[in-house]
Amino acid sequence: MLVEINFDGIVGPSHNYAGLSPGNLAATRNRGAVSHPRAAALQGIAKMRTNLALGLHQGILLPHARPDRSWLARLGLHYEQAPPHSQAQALSASPMWAANAATVSPAPDTADGRCHLSVANLVTMPHRSHEWQETLAQLRLAFRNTAFAVHGPVPAPFGDEGAANHMRLATAHDAPGVEIFVYGIAGGPFPARQHPDASAAIARRHLLDPARTLFVQQSDAAIAAGAFHNDVVAVANGRVLFAHEHAFAEKDRFYERLRATMPEVEIVEVAADQVSLTDAIASYLFNAQLVTLPTDEIALIVPSEARDTPSVWNWLQAHVAGNGPIRRVQVVDVRESMANGGGPACLRLRVVADPAAVDSRFLVDAATLDRIAAVIEAHWPEAIDPGAIADPALITRIENARRALLETLDLVELIDSLP
Repeated sequence: MLVEINFDGIVGPSHNYAGLSPGNLAATRNRGAVSHPRAAALQGIAKMRTNLALGLHQGILLPHARPDRSWLARLGLHYEQAPPHSQAQALSASPMWAANAATVSPAPDTADGRCHLSVANLVTMPHRSHEWQETLAQLRLAFRNTAFAVHGPVPAPFGDEGAANHMRLATAHDAPGVEIFVYGIAGGPFPARQHPDASAAIARRHLLDPARTLFVQQSDAAIAAGAFHNDVVAVANGRVLFAHEHAFAEKDRFYERLRATMPEVEIVEVAADQVSLTDAIASYLFNAQLVTLPTDEIALIVPSEARDTPSVWNWLQAHVAGNGPIRRVQVVDVRESMANGGGPACLRLRVVADPAAVDSRFLVDAATLDRIAAVIEAHWPEAIDPGAIADPALITRIENARRALLETLDLVELIDSLP
């Protein structure tokens, strides 16, 4: 039984606004603001509860060890004596954005009939470049069944940022799909995060059918406007590709190839004269979860910022009122994540698999979410001022909070699984 499982990253206790990600407009705009890790994590739990209530399958990925003392040690540093920028890079809670954890190709798409996952190397940004080792340890534990093939990262310098730059279309989750890899070349002052050679390498190692694998360039305009990942301007699910008019370079050629490969595709394009790139990126209209409900209806799970942006909300209401393929819009509050540049889609990694093949400790129901929420309430800091990240008491609390969660979920073995 192959179904789509959304694995959400639990927001870690070190969640703070250090502004480490050039090109991520929200993150840089809120640099230095006081964050609220407890509220952020509970907002994420509430989003997962919404998914469960909609009848979706839900999993989790766990906060990483923060500060990352082993990464600092490789730089010849101890956290307590490290300069502030190194402390911030070691403390980042960015693994919460599970869309950057890996690229996933479900079994129906691969030549060997296994679900392939390639952990992202995230080499473009220093604060993210050290995520892959613990992410890989979690993936190898959660997906250790022979139904999966879990790969290490594409080697540097070929930047790979995971599912945030990858889309899949299929007539059903368990049917052969068309996989779309979106890469960047240029974006004004901002770096392109996804290298075309990294995307090509992943397609080869996942044993994908070249005839059903497309590579498309993200538009320079989108990157320059702040779409640091493709999932800020486009998202796909089932037969539906939902994208902004300016998401892709050579858009017409891409759409022609896509329709030739999958005639059933429904392309829902939002025109720039209805929703500007600025409004799309500020509201994270496309960084939404586009999902198939048990009723076979397509729903869009959007952040509350989409409702608060008139052009975006007007477009959504008109689409649902009409005969478009998106039949329902669900609003969730993930404001703490949004303030650091990550919407509902950033917080989840989609894996099409048989839930019985997944380590059950990484799957959640309402009762498990209750247990996780209780740990968050008891242990997560209420607030973090980025200027206070050298405080030893704060660091002790962050480290103890993560351990309390791993103990609750019977996953303390993750502490010993890393180099």
